[in-house]
Amino acid sequence: MNNFKLKIGALLASGAMLVAVSCSEEFLEVPPVGQLAEAQLSTLAGLDASLIAAYSQVNGRGNRLGSPSNWVWGSIRGGEANKGTDPGDFTTINPIQRFENNAAGGDIGAKYNVAYEGIARANNVLRLLSKAGTTVTANDQARLSAQARFLRAHFYFELTRDYDKVPYVDESVDYGSGLEKVKNDKPMWPFIIADLEFAISKLPATQPQVGRVNVWAEKTYLAKVYMYTKEFTKAKALFDDVIANGVTSNGLKYNLVPYYDDMFRGRNDNHQESIWAYQSAANTGSVANANPEFDLNFPYNTGPDGPGNCCGFFQPSFTFVNAFRTKDGLPLLDKTYNTGANQVKNDMDVASGASFTPDAGELDPRLDHTVGRRGIPYLDWMDHPGQAWIRNQPNAGPYSPKKYVYAKSESGTFQDNSSWTPGYTGINFMIIRFADVLLLAAEAEIEVGSLEKAREYVNRVRTRAINSELKRSNGTAAANYKISTYTAAWTSKDAARLAVRHERLLELGMEGHRFYDLQRWGTAQAELDFYFAYDGAKLASALGGSKYSDKFKWVPIPQDQIDLVGKDILVQNPGF
Repeated sequence: MNNFKLKIGALLASGAMLVAVSCSEEFLEVPPVGQLAEAQLSTLAGLDASLIAAYSQVNGRGNRLGSPSNWVWGSIRGGEANKGTDPGDFTTINPIQRFENNAAGGDIGAKYNVAYEGIARANNVLRLLSKAGTTVTANDQARLSAQARFLRAHFYFELTRDYDKVPYVDESVDYGSGLEKVKNDKPMWPFIIADLEFAISKLPATQPQVGRVNVWAEKTYLAKVYMYTKEFTKAKALFDDVIANGVTSNGLKYNLVPYYDDMFRGRNDNHQESIWAYQSAANTGSVANANPEFDLNFPYNTGPDGPGNCCGFFQPSFTFVNAFRTKDGLPLLDKTYNTGANQVKNDMDVASGASFTPDAGELDPRLDHTVGRRGIPYLDWMDHPGQAWIRNQPNAGPYSPKKYVYAKSESGTFQDNSSWTPGYTGINFMIIRFADVLLLAAEAEIEVGSLEKAREYVNRVRTRAINSELKRSNGTAAANYKISTYTAAWTSKDAARLAVRHERLLELGMEGHRFYDLQRWGTAQAELDFYFAYDGAKLASALGGSKYSDKFKWVPIPQDQIDLVGKDILVQNPGF
């Protein structure tokens, strides 16, 4: 990738967050070979390399369920996507989607292991800083420690959203100094907030390398945390500052990208909407530097006429697609989009060679930038052919994912052919983007009583959607797009909440936010009941009988971690 500024690749590993188990046999106690000395790592170059190692862990390091996209934990659990492909492929996702997972299930610990490795790397930076040589200035200390603590906060944020209470380990605790005795008996939010508040005072407005976090991303992240802790006044103050004054690490004023799909194209990486993104690079000699989490999440069996050619995972749900239906340009907030003529016409059980006419009703144009559906242009490849690109329609439906999929014009540049699948890309994944900020800010404004300010923010997002109609090569609209802004004043908090929450579904769909939104709103039961009632009837073999309960608000603490240190140290989440 041409504008890749921060090399993503672990130059050194900091050691996994595992409990050390000693062995009495001396012949097994072999000193590490090729280990870097602490004196080397406590130089400025060593410290910076250690920090890059912490940054590199943000992408999950090849663990598809540990990546920041949260395509399983946020989108599939949130009902906006189905697992897809065949039921016998990547079977550990099946019980997660059906809310039948248990503490011993495969991949339950994926996020846990990835995050704690990231925490270990961040802590290692902080530990080395305490032993830094004289060449490391006070300014160096400040910038390195601020970034390390930001990254540590990020990893704990990911853990807290999924597992709730987890062991808090900082740089003062290491192997042989009580690591195995740390309990998961404390709320995590104060620790996360403390790290983020520390970093705010130390980070600059811009960075020499665009992938490094700046003070504005820091403030944004803290404001997002406050939305989880329901400290709306604090969140609003930060959002006000970020929206008015915030810039990217490369100095671009925060704003919406004018055309919706442009923010997901590699040529535009690190644009004005990208507040913090994992930096990906293609064709570096290793797909470890690429965007790893979507290698499975492309249309199936595309051959040379489409992207990826594998593997058909991560298929948008029927309920999600129907949510883009509009009437007089506005969404159906009464949730009637799953009934009667409001349902979006699809090609379920229709062969690709058979005649099919796409839905002719009013739709939000963001649908066709998010979802691949029959008869609609799929980026610059071709019209989506329907069943031929779906591995198993009865298992997940007729739709394909579209965001973060490389275009035909990006083949060989922002896409990597060096692995078993061409699905590795150099397209950055945005962990936080500006539209997310505007909609979170709208939520905060509602809760503090500023409903009209909330409407302004939502309309700003919808105006970009209005200007983002998908066009065919002849310049005509690909579907009957009709979308407008909210013109009537908002006078009811409840009505305003419905509008903002639905807007987040439409704007941020398939980006890993949905379950976490439902979790913090307390609406998971109602929304997932709604999803299972509809998609479960259409996909009986995959989803029939599935149901959500608040037991699954949290992922169980991985049983292997409990077995390692004892159930008196790690307490399992209720119900597991």
